[in-house]
Amino acid sequence: MAPERAAVELALEVEGVSHSFGSRKALDSVSLQVPKGSFTALLGLNGAGKTTLFSLITRLYNNRSGSIRVMGRDIRKEPRAALAALGVVFQARTLDLELSLRQNLLYHAALHGIGPREARRRSSELLARVGLAGRERERVRVLSGGQMRRLEIARALLHQPQLLLLDEPTVGLDVGARNDLLAEVRRLVVEEGLGVLWATHLIDEIDAGDQVVVLHEGRVLASGSREEVVAGLGAKDLLEAFRRLVGLPFLPSGEER
Repeated sequence: MAPERAAVELALEVEGVSHSFGSRKALDSVSLQVPKGSFTALLGLNGAGKTTLFSLITRLYNNRSGSIRVMGRDIRKEPRAALAALGVVFQARTLDLELSLRQNLLYHAALHGIGPREARRRSSELLARVGLAGRERERVRVLSGGQMRRLEIARALLHQPQLLLLDEPTVGLDVGARNDLLAEVRRLVVEEGLGVLWATHLIDEIDAGDQVVVLHEGRVLASGSREEVVAGLGAKDLLEAFRRLVGLPFLPSGEER
């Protein structure tokens, strides 16, 4: 008898989640999974519902339907434990530009109950990891857009989460900074075993072997590996598969921001 396949540990599990703003339904029975140690792209055009979903996962909005679990913890029943396992990089920048890099990190650490000595140790370690070592005392204002994003990733990792959410994190970055950011996040997946949910509207940010969830007008239209989504539509590539799913004649490329 063949050995049983080991169960995949899920960093995030969303089941049957809907959300409305008045009469407008922003999400319609959305379900998806993000395994630990995986890079999952939440692919959708602007207005697809990606940010609404992130707001529900992070408890900015309260989900009244379905369930959301982070590392097996239901965010409604065990919000503190669930959120402790979650790091977030929002689309809008949330750094204090007048504070130093270290001050931004120490403030975040204090919110998570991390003591000053441990917070300084983790801050120095994470700044080195994201290529900002030696710049602890500089004001955030002097950083480039890509460097700010890397600082936000360092901040999101301070409390050692197991799931990292990034909402359109490359908006406004040039091609080089975008590629550097993707490479850093993929390294975290491989080396740290993080589960990553990366929201994007750009096809070229998705690599072979990545998991893909196609979200359109609040509904999940397809999910699986990039190769499975393409094969399921009988398409030549993910661009063509996505175009068929959402009914568009074309899709912006990474250079057409």
